Amino acid sequence: MSEQPLHRDTLAVRAAAERSQYGENSEALYLTSGYVQPSAEAAARRFAGDEDGFTYGRYGNPTVASFEQRLAALEGAEACISTASGMSAILMMCMGLLKAGDHVVCSRSMFGSTIKLIGSDLAKFGVESSFVPQTDLAAWKAAIQPNTRLLFAETPTNPLTEVCDIRALADLAHNAGALLCVDNCFATPALQQPIALGADIVMHSGTKYLDGQGRVMAGALCSTQERVTKVFLPVLKSAGMTLAPFNAWVVLKGLETLDIRMRAQSERALGLARWLEAHPSVERVYYPGLPSHPQHQLALAQQSGNGGAVLSFVVKAADADQARARAFHVLDSLKVMSLSTNLGDTKTLMAHPASTSHGRLTEAQRQDAGVVQGLIRVAVGLEHLNDIQADLDRGLSSL
Repeated sequence: MSEQPLHRDTLAVRAAAERSQYGENSEALYLTSGYVQPSAEAAARRFAGDEDGFTYGRYGNPTVASFEQRLAALEGAEACISTASGMSAILMMCMGLLKAGDHVVCSRSMFGSTIKLIGSDLAKFGVESSFVPQTDLAAWKAAIQPNTRLLFAETPTNPLTEVCDIRALADLAHNAGALLCVDNCFATPALQQPIALGADIVMHSGTKYLDGQGRVMAGALCSTQERVTKVFLPVLKSAGMTLAPFNAWVVLKGLETLDIRMRAQSERALGLARWLEAHPSVERVYYPGLPSHPQHQLALAQQSGNGGAVLSFVVKAADADQARARAFHVLDSLKVMSLSTNLGDTKTLMAHPASTSHGRLTEAQRQDAGVVQGLIRVAVGLEHLNDIQADLDRGLSSL
């Protein structure tokens, strides 16, 4: 009788590199930049890639390997490679897959730094890009060119929580001979597994929910073993966007509570979204768990949980200047929750995307992404829902 595969809840606390000779139950933190080799011949084989074994801190580390094994297991991927931040993971992917003359199609609703990296920074090296509406499948298809090598989407998006059809985008990409990468930061593998829906690569900013307490920065790509080993690892070795062992250990331990945290925070987010939708000072709420969300049914089909822990809302205002002033008033009225551009913390974090995360974009790019001046993003934490509502109501009710 064959053994049953382990459930994701079990993998979240058990998947890791083998214990050392000391038999530690909690995964060890290996702080070392170099490794003693058993022989000159073994060292030669390991540096050549002909034998498994750690050689240098920039190339690999047992603690980092444990994090990679655990995240790959949760995402249902063959392998994972980690980086120093989420943005460095995107850079690694682009450096590994693309060359001058290649073309990328991206959602125009992606994280502002992603748009800047692909649309501006990589353009200097000859990589072409097109940005399309996240939910318009026809626009994605029309944007594909003979030199398109990659489709890149995040779902739900930051900050409007737009949801794309992963299966449909995967079919488009594969029919064009391209790959699909999905930024899974908001949903995490606790709520969504893009590879099971046809994606080729899953990208993470481990800084967010994978850590879960806002302590360290980390990034990762999950994909096939061959792509990780032959495409991404050579870039890591050359460019050095290496994840520090301590950061890897922190995120590794964060993964143990990921499912519990995401479901508890998503439950609070749904309650807050419903409350905001009924508030007289709120014009609109963006949250996939609400029936009013344009992709509500799609979100229910490809995500578990209530819709994630992030929502956004727009304050009522007569014009853009008043909207910005009113959004600032709400944020400046907070006394309990945190005004912070990060997300994924156990503490509720609120931000004004138009002046922070999307502040480097042009006004036209912000308008295309729907990031208006009255928009406030809320990354819901683990505080009591009544306290979150009361803290927001202080500003909203005094507009």
